[in-house]
Amino acid sequence: MASEFDIVIRGGTVIDGSGKPPFVADIAVKDGRIVAIGYVEGKGAEEIEARGRLVTPGFVDIHTHYDGQITWENRLAPSCLHGVTTVLMGNCGVGFAPCKPEHRGMLVKVMEGVEDIPEVVMTEGVPWNWESFPEYLDALEKREADIDFAAQIAHGPVRVNVMGQRGADREPPTEADMAAMTKIVAEAVRAGAIGVTTSRSMAHRTAAGELAPTVTSEEQELMALAEGLRQAGAGVFQIIPGLHEGKDPVTEIALMRRLIERSGRPLSFSLMQTGQFADAMPLTLELLSKATAEGVPIKAQVFPRGVGVMLGLDLSFHPFRYNPSYRAIEHLPLDQRVAAMRDPDMRARLLAETPAHENPIHVWFASQDADLYPLGDPPNYEPSLEDTIGARAKRLSMTPRELAYQIMIESEGKAIFLLPAANFVGATLEPVRQMIEHPDALIALGDGGAHYGMICDSSFPTTLLAYWTRDRSKGPRLDLTRAIHALTQANAQAVGLTDRGLIATGMKADINVIDYDRLQLHPPRVVADLPAGGKRMIQEADGYEATIVSGVVTYRGGVPTGALPGRLVRGIVA
Repeated sequence: MASEFDIVIRGGTVIDGSGKPPFVADIAVKDGRIVAIGYVEGKGAEEIEARGRLVTPGFVDIHTHYDGQITWENRLAPSCLHGVTTVLMGNCGVGFAPCKPEHRGMLVKVMEGVEDIPEVVMTEGVPWNWESFPEYLDALEKREADIDFAAQIAHGPVRVNVMGQRGADREPPTEADMAAMTKIVAEAVRAGAIGVTTSRSMAHRTAAGELAPTVTSEEQELMALAEGLRQAGAGVFQIIPGLHEGKDPVTEIALMRRLIERSGRPLSFSLMQTGQFADAMPLTLELLSKATAEGVPIKAQVFPRGVGVMLGLDLSFHPFRYNPSYRAIEHLPLDQRVAAMRDPDMRARLLAETPAHENPIHVWFASQDADLYPLGDPPNYEPSLEDTIGARAKRLSMTPRELAYQIMIESEGKAIFLLPAANFVGATLEPVRQMIEHPDALIALGDGGAHYGMICDSSFPTTLLAYWTRDRSKGPRLDLTRAIHALTQANAQAVGLTDRGLIATGMKADINVIDYDRLQLHPPRVVADLPAGGKRMIQEADGYEATIVSGVVTYRGGVPTGALPGRLVRGIVA
């Protein structure tokens, strides 16, 4: 006798993504959709026992950079390992389309510097079988993956496509240039782009230290992008403002409100807390609340832990990365570098030298040895000030650099240090709680698909659930149903993906079955599986018993089934 359903999930505690209280129910899936919730009499071709387990919608990650990765592989890791079933890429004004053949090198250099993707990885991995943005989407339409993926059109490629070298050199655009940008954005959104993105962050530079093409763009150019959304009648605007470099929140929020007025579309912006401008975050939240109370469709994208740069001997940064003596051995395999660093003469030279690089951001990352935290196993994202390398070194009558050196060598070069570059002022996540509990905040900024050798933050859904709702002892915890809502329906609705993020009949069957008590992050580890043998960090977790995409089980116990039901998701144009 044929089964009535493709899958039936039995007796799980359903947290449906709406924010409503949990309830116990069966869930039946057929033809990629949820078709029944409650007591399900019929049988499934596959039956999943979920008693004592959480059953949630698949998570929606709206801030990723899988623009290149999706063109060369089928697994969107690390995001897919943490219950994520849909990702949105093309953030921060960087991407690969539109792109004329003569501009490929420019876009690669920007992506290398801003998102820490090695040039050789992109040169070998990206097929460049497109020029316009609609052609890029058509190329993505042919790709299969373990999770769904959607794209935004990025300001940087648009600017370079229209202006060529003038765009890369950040020259002011002409009226004709801006009209061309408007046309490209409108065309992209009509073809299925979810929206348009840009960055005003001075930290966004090429590896050589040159500012990214978008960061000095004036308001009239940003208005040209907004006009593209208005003409398309769809899409969202995503922006990294200059809040983290000292720009006035009043001025930045006012600019974003004008962009919303011009486009008639929702806007979201990145928000973090930094030590240098600690007062900017609470003022920004206050201005955000005022704007939304007036009906302005604006949200802040926030991150649920310290925005953590990872440093290690096999990663992009470590305290000796830009010392002259280390540069002489950096090409060697890890074990040979460790062996060389065991030599007393080499140790003396490295400890005496100071880092030097044309990009000041890189030098800064390599100079923060006293503020590093050994990440540990399991990783600790809210350590105490006493855990810093500086504090530990003082107790041992050593310098911070001496202790960092010792830890790297003793671990055979595999130790990973955490440098909370933002969201961790005063060694507490209380300011983060203020952000993630704000009613107008979206939990995002994981940057999956980028920063391969310095950030592994796409594991944030597991941190939100395991740490914030269950394990945190240093302050109040987050309500579990609210956390699930933030990871699912809130994010999906914010970018116009209304067919997912909720367990309800008729909705897309993207579902997680989670052993909440076992939910636990593993430390990041380095793997060499990128094109041209490039390295990246991967971070796994325990507790995800099953992940389902479009009614197909893609992961069981964190292990891929080999199924690739993930497809391109195009935005809807009215």
